[in-house]
Amino acid sequence: MAEAFRFAVRVKPGARREAVGGRWGDGALVVAVAAPAVEGKANEAVRKALAGAFGVRKQDVEVVAGARGRDKVVQVDPAPADARDVLERLLG
Repeated sequence: MAEAFRFAVRVKPGARREAVGGRWGDGALVVAVAAPAVEGKANEAVRKALAGAFGVRKQDVEVVAGARGRDKVVQVDPAPADARDVLERLLG
């Protein structure tokens, strides 16, 4: 059974287009979403975007810290075997 995989993300809500990739600060993954930062809409969009990037279901992606801010900690559980490689590739 794969264990959970946690990593930091920096969210850019209200972006023109959704994108996952790039490095912010000390290594947080940049996630740009079109959804506004209102009533959890950006968090849901982040979960959906990361699920697509990691090839998992949306319900397997959870915001475990920073739900009300741009800097978040996200957990993918269960994580795919190549989760660390996917993250490194997305960080560029």
